Amino acid sequence: MSEFYSEQNGTPAPYSDNNSYSYYDAPSAEPENKPKKPKSSHTVLKVLAFALSLVIVGAGSVQVYKFFDDSKIQVTEEDESVVVPAPAKEIAAAVKEGTLPSSPPAQNLPSLFDIAARTDAKQLPDIVDEIMPSVVGVSSTFEINEPYTTWGWGGFQSETRKRQAVGTGTGIVMTDDGYIVTNAHVVYDEEYNAGEAVDVYVLFSDQSKHDAKIIAYDTETDIAVLKIDATGLTPATFGNSDELRVGELVIAVGNPLGFDLFGSVTSGIVSALNRQIAINEKHMTLIQTDAAINSGNSGGPLLNSCGQVIGINSAKMSSSYGSASVEGLGFAIPINEAKNIVDELIYNGYVTGRPQIGISGEDVSESYSAYRGIPMGVIVRAVSEGSAAEEAGIKPGDVIIAIENEAITTMDELNTIKNKYKAGDTITLKISRDGADIDVRITLQDANADKAGKKSSTEPAESDD
Repeated sequence: MSEFYSEQNGTPAPYSDNNSYSYYDAPSAEPENKPKKPKSSHTVLKVLAFALSLVIVGAGSVQVYKFFDDSKIQVTEEDESVVVPAPAKEIAAAVKEGTLPSSPPAQNLPSLFDIAARTDAKQLPDIVDEIMPSVVGVSSTFEINEPYTTWGWGGFQSETRKRQAVGTGTGIVMTDDGYIVTNAHVVYDEEYNAGEAVDVYVLFSDQSKHDAKIIAYDTETDIAVLKIDATGLTPATFGNSDELRVGELVIAVGNPLGFDLFGSVTSGIVSALNRQIAINEKHMTLIQTDAAINSGNSGGPLLNSCGQVIGINSAKMSSSYGSASVEGLGFAIPINEAKNIVDELIYNGYVTGRPQIGISGEDVSESYSAYRGIPMGVIVRAVSEGSAAEEAGIKPGDVIIAIENEAITTMDELNTIKNKYKAGDTITLKISRDGADIDVRITLQDANADKAGKKSSTEPAESDD
């Protein structure tokens, strides 16, 4: 919502009407020579009676607080919605004696905390005091290859140069010996193709600062694990996200817009569970909340009313979504899902069991299908050497039209069905080749098998499989 300001003083310009009238200079409607009526001693009482005689007319019944006894407030039998007040002189006497009752006492309605918190909830200030030592700020420095153009004897020349950029986020202390969980996008940049951060440090609420090592990260689930050289830390208490209910109270803690607002606390409710959200072409199942989550909150804790971490704040819907303006749409990774990913990253350096076919392909649109005379589906452009697809005999030019008897027309649909399985499973692809449909049995491979034994990560999602 915006305000319009006047050019003179920069303050909101009130609405004005050039045809307004003053109550004080309105011309009299009576001729000046009209004889004046003598003032009656009852004039004041009549005015008072008129001002206090209120008639309330409604379509239904109206609850009336009876300031006096029933003999002084009468309600007609024909229409109970018409209330006739007591005589003005009795009201005036009640005012003078100070016996006119005030408005009825407000009901003791429960607060949001009362109706949304769990039965074993803690006081919000106590929750904040407990979690603050476990919340850190994460600062990541990236090197970006920036293109620029120079002028020389040979004309304009395109070159690249490296520049550094710093991003901030939030993290959660998991162990007393320095393991910290945050979002992958806090330490790995895809937007500018900067890749992994070259330098990371974390900042605690007591202003202590520690260099951090990236243990591993997974861009598919947006989880990363850091390690600092410290002991005696205060780990957060982790809860069970499967126990969450829609409408339950939650609290978000983080560092929106950088460390100047370190440790900001917001609250709200669980708006929805198991939301299927696509973020940068990655499909995630998230907790939706209306607690304020902004840039810099990424990687911070979403807490239940017991002070347990039940989610990792990850994203918010943009304030401008298409033609609509949206607010209160924040999303967090359920902690039960995050725990499994964290364990994989710490012990393996990557997430195991992710299935891979081993092709690069693109969608066959309706127009391209009609032009080429091929069915809609995913056309194979390349087959990776040594991949499951190569072993199964899939060739460039094949069009995948179904997987496990489910018809598909896009790469996204292909990956969605494929990801229901794990590495080592055997599935059937239906492909169209030279006008004939063929069923091909394929054993899915581990997408990250080449990363075993290394501190690594899942590569950024691509348009192929």
